[in-house]
Amino acid sequence: MNHTTPRTVQVVPSDDTGALRVHPGPRLLDGITHGPSLAAHRSVAGPLPDLALDGLLEQLRRVDIRGRGGAGFPFATKLESAAKASGRTTVVVNVSEGEPASLKDAAVAMTRPHLILDGAVLAARVLGAREIHLVLPGEHPEVRRSMQRAVEERRTEDGRLRWRTHQASRRFVAGQARAVIELMSGRENLPVTSWQPEVFKGYKGRPTLLSNAETYSQVASLALHGADGYLSLGTADEPGTALLTVDGDAARPQVLEVAHGTPWGEVLADHVLDRPVLVGGYHGTWAAPSALRRLTVSRPGMTEAGLALGAGVVLPLEDGDCPLHRTTRITDYLAGQSARRCGPCLNGLPALADAVRAVSRGGQGVERIEHLAGLLARRGACAHPDGTLRLVQSMLTAFPDEVDRHAEGRCSYVEPAADATPTRCLTGAA
Repeated sequence: MNHTTPRTVQVVPSDDTGALRVHPGPRLLDGITHGPSLAAHRSVAGPLPDLALDGLLEQLRRVDIRGRGGAGFPFATKLESAAKASGRTTVVVNVSEGEPASLKDAAVAMTRPHLILDGAVLAARVLGAREIHLVLPGEHPEVRRSMQRAVEERRTEDGRLRWRTHQASRRFVAGQARAVIELMSGRENLPVTSWQPEVFKGYKGRPTLLSNAETYSQVASLALHGADGYLSLGTADEPGTALLTVDGDAARPQVLEVAHGTPWGEVLADHVLDRPVLVGGYHGTWAAPSALRRLTVSRPGMTEAGLALGAGVVLPLEDGDCPLHRTTRITDYLAGQSARRCGPCLNGLPALADAVRAVSRGGQGVERIEHLAGLLARRGACAHPDGTLRLVQSMLTAFPDEVDRHAEGRCSYVEPAADATPTRCLTGAA
């Protein structure tokens, strides 16, 4: 896994090594071959309709758009809370995904930046907001350039709005809501403890409507297509589409848009479905081999199966790798990415990483993981410890037989080298 090297973001087709392949889709990724300009966007989407707060809320409740940053919070509830809060609201678009394996916001920012801005402008209009802040990724300069060009084009169309941009740091936790507020306030881009949601008390103590780029794009898509058009894709219980990042930390990442309810067998190849798949990203959950065959791309359906769709990151296990080894590497990375501002992050995550490494190497770390789970769960200043714990616990749930094999000095996934001791399988578990 490569957590630091920036990639060239390009629209498919592309044969460049390390390029992000963005596939055309039915809604958010519709018309991406026309280019990212405002003129191209208007030719595909048409003008942004003039909606009042009540009208937008009615549509949002009808289709139940939920946040696409991973938490899945209803956007209608957040918008209504901002409207009722005391003080003038600030609208914030978080284009900084934080997780190195997630590239869906980058894909929309590069191909349809004005769809993101349409959602933000619509929210600002119904709330009477005067400022829209864009938090851009520090690791993708091409994404920053695309969004900044789009903002310059919008200044003539939305002259009454003030646009401000911020560059996030290259850290996993930089995209967390309170870390974003800290960045906007001129402080270090790290999470802090907060006693009130930012929708009530955020930037400069004012109500702040903060969502990620895909969420604002979904809101814009709803406004542009109407509720009936939005409901034409997906299922009755879960309308619309989702963006998926597949192989986001591999050499050839790709982003695609699929309707909710699409069988995973239509998204991933058979040979991929036969392997373990990490769904939801580094804070996600492991699906055992073939477990996704009976499921669809659905947040509630995945939750019922004990899995987390999260921010739509899909990471199939690569040939020659082991799910225990990969979990070890990810947990090591996450332990080093914490804000180090609370006990669960400062002490708990390194201890958890050590316990996972012990299990991967065939040691007695399972009881240690279970003990740490009681100390870490819901006790961090942000959700970073809980997300890391979710990943580790899913490893134990999905691969209990493999844990036992490693305890016996064997591994089902990695063949020992010809000159190596066959009872130890340490590849990638350093």
